[in-house]
Amino acid sequence: MQHLILTYGLTAILLLMAAESACIPIPSEITMLLGGALAAGAVSGPHPNLIAVIAAGTVGNVLGSYLAWLAGRYGGRPLLHRWGRYIFLRADDIDRAQDWFVRRGASSVFWARLLPGIRTFISLPAGIAGMPAVRFGVYTLAGCLPWTAALAVAGYGVGANWHHLEDTLRGPSYVVAGLAALVIAVAAAVVLRRRHRSGAGVDEQ
Repeated sequence: MQHLILTYGLTAILLLMAAESACIPIPSEITMLLGGALAAGAVSGPHPNLIAVIAAGTVGNVLGSYLAWLAGRYGGRPLLHRWGRYIFLRADDIDRAQDWFVRRGASSVFWARLLPGIRTFISLPAGIAGMPAVRFGVYTLAGCLPWTAALAVAGYGVGANWHHLEDTLRGPSYVVAGLAALVIAVAAAVVLRRRHRSGAGVDEQ
Protein backbone atom coordinates (compact mmCIF):
# COMPACT_ATOMS: atom_id res chain seq x y z
CA MET A 1 0.00 0.00 0.00
CA GLN A 2 2.82 2.39 0.81
CA HIS A 3 4.43 1.63 -2.53
CA LEU A 4 1.17 2.44 -4.34
CA ILE A 5 0.84 5.81 -2.63
CA LEU A 6 4.49 6.70 -3.16
CA THR A 7 4.28 5.72 -6.83
CA TYR A 8 0.84 6.96 -7.88
CA GLY A 9 0.18 9.72 -5.36
CA LEU A 10 -3.30 11.25 -5.46
CA THR A 11 -4.70 8.54 -7.72
CA ALA A 12 -3.66 5.84 -5.25
CA ILE A 13 -5.10 7.81 -2.32
CA LEU A 14 -8.43 8.18 -4.10
CA LEU A 15 -8.65 4.50 -5.03
CA LEU A 16 -7.54 3.22 -1.62
CA MET A 17 -10.03 5.43 0.19
CA ALA A 18 -12.74 4.33 -2.22
CA ALA A 19 -11.90 0.70 -1.53
CA GLU A 20 -12.10 1.26 2.23
CA SER A 21 -15.56 2.82 1.95
CA ALA A 22 -16.61 -0.02 -0.32
CA CYS A 23 -16.06 -2.37 2.65
CA ILE A 24 -12.59 -3.57 1.67
CA PRO A 25 -10.45 -3.50 4.85
CA ILE A 26 -7.83 -0.92 3.88
CA PRO A 27 -7.08 1.39 6.84
CA SER A 28 -7.76 5.01 5.99
CA GLU A 29 -5.49 6.00 8.86
CA ILE A 30 -2.38 4.81 7.03
CA THR A 31 -3.55 6.08 3.64
CA MET A 32 -4.29 9.62 4.78
CA LEU A 33 -1.39 9.91 7.21
CA LEU A 34 1.03 8.94 4.47
CA GLY A 35 -0.74 11.25 2.03
CA GLY A 36 -0.32 14.14 4.46
CA ALA A 37 3.32 13.21 5.05
CA LEU A 38 3.96 13.22 1.30
CA ALA A 39 2.44 16.70 1.07
CA ALA A 40 4.93 17.78 3.75
CA GLY A 41 7.83 16.46 1.64
CA ALA A 42 8.46 13.25 3.61
CA VAL A 43 10.23 11.78 0.57
CA SER A 44 12.38 13.43 -2.05
CA GLY A 45 10.88 14.56 -5.32
CA PRO A 46 7.56 16.20 -6.22
CA HIS A 47 4.91 16.16 -3.54
CA PRO A 48 1.14 16.81 -3.73
CA ASN A 49 -0.62 19.77 -2.20
CA LEU A 50 -2.23 19.08 1.19
CA ILE A 51 -5.62 20.33 0.00
CA ALA A 52 -5.39 18.00 -3.00
CA VAL A 53 -4.63 15.07 -0.67
CA ILE A 54 -7.69 15.85 1.45
CA ALA A 55 -9.85 16.26 -1.65
CA ALA A 56 -8.66 12.96 -3.13
CA GLY A 57 -9.31 11.10 0.11
CA THR A 58 -12.76 12.63 0.54
CA VAL A 59 -13.82 12.00 -3.07
CA GLY A 60 -12.59 8.44 -2.78
CA ASN A 61 -14.57 7.94 0.41
CA VAL A 62 -17.76 9.26 -1.17
CA LEU A 63 -17.37 7.16 -4.32
CA GLY A 64 -16.69 3.99 -2.35
CA SER A 65 -19.61 4.72 -0.06
CA TYR A 66 -21.94 4.94 -3.04
CA LEU A 67 -20.70 1.56 -4.27
CA ALA A 68 -21.55 0.02 -0.89
CA TRP A 69 -24.88 1.90 -0.84
CA LEU A 70 -25.73 0.46 -4.27
CA ALA A 71 -24.81 -3.04 -3.09
CA GLY A 72 -27.17 -2.69 -0.14
CA ARG A 73 -29.90 -0.97 -2.16
CA TYR A 74 -30.10 -3.44 -5.02
CA GLY A 75 -28.55 -6.56 -3.56
CA GLY A 76 -29.86 -6.53 -0.01
CA ARG A 77 -28.68 -8.67 2.86
CA PRO A 78 -28.83 -12.00 0.95
CA LEU A 79 -26.27 -10.75 -1.59
CA LEU A 80 -24.02 -9.33 1.12
CA HIS A 81 -24.10 -12.48 3.21
CA ARG A 82 -23.42 -14.63 0.16
CA TRP A 83 -20.59 -12.66 -1.45
CA GLY A 84 -19.29 -10.53 1.42
CA ARG A 85 -16.72 -13.10 2.48
CA TYR A 86 -14.83 -12.58 -0.78
CA ILE A 87 -13.94 -9.05 0.33
CA PHE A 88 -13.48 -10.11 3.98
CA LEU A 89 -16.89 -8.73 4.92
CA ARG A 90 -18.19 -10.70 7.87
CA ALA A 91 -21.84 -11.15 8.77
CA ASP A 92 -21.08 -9.60 12.17
CA ASP A 93 -19.87 -6.43 10.47
CA ILE A 94 -23.11 -6.16 8.50
CA ASP A 95 -25.25 -6.84 11.56
CA ARG A 96 -23.39 -4.30 13.69
CA ALA A 97 -23.76 -1.58 11.06
CA GLN A 98 -27.42 -2.48 10.61
CA ASP A 99 -28.10 -2.19 14.35
CA TRP A 100 -26.33 1.18 14.44
CA PHE A 101 -28.43 2.46 11.54
CA VAL A 102 -31.71 1.20 13.02
CA ARG A 103 -31.03 2.86 16.38
CA ARG A 104 -29.88 6.23 15.05
CA GLY A 105 -31.57 6.59 11.69
CA ALA A 106 -30.22 8.48 8.70
CA SER A 107 -27.94 10.67 10.83
CA SER A 108 -25.90 7.55 11.61
CA VAL A 109 -24.43 7.84 8.11
CA PHE A 110 -22.80 11.07 9.27
CA TRP A 111 -21.74 10.11 12.78
CA ALA A 112 -20.46 6.65 11.84
CA ARG A 113 -17.92 8.26 9.50
CA LEU A 114 -16.10 9.50 12.58
CA LEU A 115 -15.86 6.06 14.20
CA PRO A 116 -13.10 3.60 13.26
CA GLY A 117 -14.43 0.24 12.17
CA ILE A 118 -18.12 0.92 11.74
CA ARG A 119 -17.45 3.82 9.34
CA THR A 120 -16.45 1.28 6.70
CA PHE A 121 -19.79 -0.56 6.72
CA ILE A 122 -22.47 2.04 7.47
CA SER A 123 -23.30 2.53 3.76
CA LEU A 124 -24.68 -1.01 3.51
CA PRO A 125 -27.67 -0.60 5.87
CA ALA A 126 -28.32 2.85 4.40
CA GLY A 127 -28.71 1.21 1.01
CA ILE A 128 -30.79 -1.66 2.38
CA ALA A 129 -33.12 0.86 4.05
CA GLY A 130 -33.51 2.74 0.76
CA MET A 131 -32.05 6.01 2.04
CA PRO A 132 -32.36 8.61 -0.77
CA ALA A 133 -29.16 8.92 -2.81
CA VAL A 134 -28.80 12.71 -2.47
CA ARG A 135 -29.38 12.73 1.28
CA PHE A 136 -26.98 9.83 1.65
CA GLY A 137 -24.34 11.74 -0.30
CA VAL A 138 -24.72 14.88 1.80
CA TYR A 139 -24.38 13.00 5.10
CA THR A 140 -21.47 10.98 3.74
CA LEU A 141 -19.56 14.03 2.52
CA ALA A 142 -20.15 15.88 5.79
CA GLY A 143 -18.80 12.93 7.78
CA CYS A 144 -15.89 11.98 5.51
CA LEU A 145 -14.40 15.45 5.14
CA PRO A 146 -13.41 16.07 8.78
CA TRP A 147 -12.06 12.51 9.10
CA THR A 148 -9.83 12.66 6.02
CA ALA A 149 -8.77 16.25 6.74
CA ALA A 150 -7.79 15.50 10.34
CA LEU A 151 -5.70 12.49 9.33
CA ALA A 152 -4.03 14.30 6.44
CA VAL A 153 -3.18 17.30 8.61
CA ALA A 154 -1.77 14.96 11.27
CA GLY A 155 0.37 13.27 8.63
CA TYR A 156 1.49 16.64 7.34
CA GLY A 157 2.54 17.66 10.84
CA VAL A 158 4.46 14.44 11.40
CA GLY A 159 6.18 14.68 8.03
CA ALA A 160 9.06 12.27 7.47
CA ASN A 161 8.44 10.64 10.86
CA TRP A 162 4.95 9.43 9.93
CA HIS A 163 6.01 5.76 10.05
CA HIS A 164 6.51 5.93 13.81
CA LEU A 165 2.71 6.05 14.13
CA GLU A 166 2.06 2.77 12.31
CA ASP A 167 2.18 0.60 15.44
CA THR A 168 -0.05 2.94 17.42
CA LEU A 169 -2.67 3.97 14.90
CA ARG A 170 -5.61 2.48 16.77
CA GLY A 171 -5.33 4.94 19.63
CA PRO A 172 -4.77 8.06 17.50
CA SER A 173 -7.64 7.12 15.21
CA TYR A 174 -10.05 7.34 18.12
CA VAL A 175 -8.49 10.63 19.19
CA VAL A 176 -8.93 12.02 15.68
CA ALA A 177 -12.54 10.85 15.66
CA GLY A 178 -13.17 12.46 19.03
CA LEU A 179 -11.65 15.77 18.01
CA ALA A 180 -13.56 15.86 14.76
CA ALA A 181 -16.82 15.04 16.54
CA LEU A 182 -16.12 17.73 19.16
CA VAL A 183 -15.51 20.41 16.53
CA ILE A 184 -18.71 19.46 14.71
CA ALA A 185 -20.74 19.39 17.94
CA VAL A 186 -19.52 22.86 18.94
CA ALA A 187 -20.32 24.23 15.48
CA ALA A 188 -23.79 22.67 15.56
CA ALA A 189 -24.44 24.11 19.03
CA VAL A 190 -23.46 27.60 17.85
CA VAL A 191 -25.73 27.37 14.80
CA LEU A 192 -28.69 26.12 16.86
CA ARG A 193 -28.19 28.83 19.46
CA ARG A 194 -28.16 31.54 16.80
CA ARG A 195 -31.32 30.13 15.23
CA HIS A 196 -32.99 30.04 18.63
CA ARG A 197 -32.08 33.69 19.27
CA SER A 198 -33.29 34.71 15.83
CA GLY A 199 -36.58 32.91 16.43
CA ALA A 200 -37.00 34.56 19.81
CA GLY A 201 -36.37 37.97 18.27
CA VAL A 202 -39.05 37.40 15.65
CA ASP A 203 -41.56 36.30 18.29
CA GLU A 204 -40.92 39.43 20.34
CA GLN A 205 -41.54 41.65 17.32
